[in-house]
Amino acid sequence: MADVLFAGSSSEPELINPNEFPEWIIEEDDGVLAVNKPGLIVCHPSKNGPWSSLVGAAREYLGQDLVHLVHRLDRETSGVCLLAKDKLRARHSQMAFQNQQVSKEYVAILEGELAEPTRINAHLAKDLDSEVYVKQAVRKSNSSKRAETYFEPLKVSNGFTLVRVIPVTGRKHQIRVHAAHLGCSIVGDKVYGPDDTLYLRFIETGYTESLHAVLGFHRQALHAYRIQFDAPQFKRSFLAPLPADFRNLAVTKLGIGEEGLDALLVGRELP
Repeated sequence: MADVLFAGSSSEPELINPNEFPEWIIEEDDGVLAVNKPGLIVCHPSKNGPWSSLVGAAREYLGQDLVHLVHRLDRETSGVCLLAKDKLRARHSQMAFQNQQVSKEYVAILEGELAEPTRINAHLAKDLDSEVYVKQAVRKSNSSKRAETYFEPLKVSNGFTLVRVIPVTGRKHQIRVHAAHLGCSIVGDKVYGPDDTLYLRFIETGYTESLHAVLGFHRQALHAYRIQFDAPQFKRSFLAPLPADFRNLAVTKLGIGEEGLDALLVGRELP
């Protein structure tokens, strides 16, 4: 029997429904637009038109030729993304990143049971042993960069862990690499999960039944839950509620109900 492609899970960027985009907005004022980006949506403009990226959709929604992406998320990562409507607000928010005046909080579902809070301080560099060009690895070299991530388990059950993640540094794929280094890769991760050739298969075929049988989720189960700016000229905090697909996965893998899931996250302070 031929392998079946899951609907809406092509390796090509998904198109954004203009009628749905306003529902993604967390907060909007004269200077910024904070959006709860779904998984499988790319941030940067693509060749497939304005509604094929978060930036393009924001331009269309705002009726502006230029919108500044303050920070980005991987295509498969859901959660809060901040866009600035003008150069001044873009400069203030981006300077906060440069001056390390920004805190981020993610939520993830891991393969395996992480018993206690764990801090990983391990350099990252390009993975020289992988066919996947973008893949990073824990190793030291002349080009490696220090990376530090804090993992706090919130619920452990059935061989999975719901975890709160605080990236102290902001390196490429940092959370995903460090999770795999722990031996608890993020559920659905095609690059840092059980076999990075799954990613190459995904590029060729899209997300199929056979890939789902191995990965168990159509995207990496990683959500950017909160971002907080603490700069003199820009003090703001934005929170993105967990999306439906992540919530359903938490129910399936960990047996957590809706109220229980929210209760695990509410009231926790950023370090």
